[in-house]
Amino acid sequence: MIVAAVLLAYAVLLCTLAPRLLRSAGWAERAPRLGIVVWQVLGASALTAAVLAGSALTVPTVRVSADLAELLQACVMALTAQYASPGGAAAGAAGAVLALAVPGRVAWCAGAALLRIRRERREHREVLDMVGRPDPRRGVVVLDHDEPAAYCLPGRHRRTVITIGALRSLDDDQLAAVLAHERAHQAERHDAVLAWAQTLARAFPRVSLFRTAEAEIARLVEMRADDVAAALTGRLTTAAALLTVAGGRTPAVALAAGGSTAARRVRRLIEPHHPLSRAGIAAGSLTAAVVLALPLLVVGGPAAAATQLNYCPEGTPAAQITTMR
Repeated sequence: MIVAAVLLAYAVLLCTLAPRLLRSAGWAERAPRLGIVVWQVLGASALTAAVLAGSALTVPTVRVSADLAELLQACVMALTAQYASPGGAAAGAAGAVLALAVPGRVAWCAGAALLRIRRERREHREVLDMVGRPDPRRGVVVLDHDEPAAYCLPGRHRRTVITIGALRSLDDDQLAAVLAHERAHQAERHDAVLAWAQTLARAFPRVSLFRTAEAEIARLVEMRADDVAAALTGRLTTAAALLTVAGGRTPAVALAAGGSTAARRVRRLIEPHHPLSRAGIAAGSLTAAVVLALPLLVVGGPAAAATQLNYCPEGTPAAQITTMR
């Protein structure tokens, strides 16, 4: 019961305090890839803690034994002791609901999102095949549209799409920056990162951690792609390219160089660049690893101590057999 309470308290703290603390910190913009990982780790750790808390309420800790008969008897006696009282039975039922409902809800929302995304991407690919013009030299699909826009359609049959208006408005270096931005999305599978964040936000819409993580990850993946483009063509060139395509309309299922975050990203590219130090990245990575492992450590400590417990009182057949041995 204590383990379950600790895990539930930990999950609540992550879901309420972590979004406020992390969102106010400016280091994520200096290391977008680390920021993406940290937001994902927070969500995974909160889910793991909730599921393990439910499991701890449902199944009491029993002594680990190499003797299968002793282990089964200890399990039966521990379960009988817990569910003998109304309070224990209620706690066990609540734990079972929690342990099953959380992963079940996530799986349902993930399946629905996957089917929807696959359908929308397939429909858009069919449209591109009809109205787009392949440009093998650049490796893009060109749309005959005067509005400057560029985006990528991720997935197994990926496409990088650019309009005639963008080709006319961008110089060679700016075009290289835009294409590098879109290809960074594809190479680092930012579509999968965003899909997972969106799944958690839709599965638990009232949990601030998942709502905030969805918005922050959407912002950070664009900054990460900006950094890849800036490393190739320069920060000012990338900023100018973003300004050119920022107002272009793109489908919801795609990842675009412009979008609602373009203004903040342009300012970030123009301002003096101060990337996070190696020590800061190492500290952040270590913290993320600890946060991810903490629920397992909370469960693992009592489980290890349980190897020394004896749930069979003196006089029971198992205890007599143990004594004779």
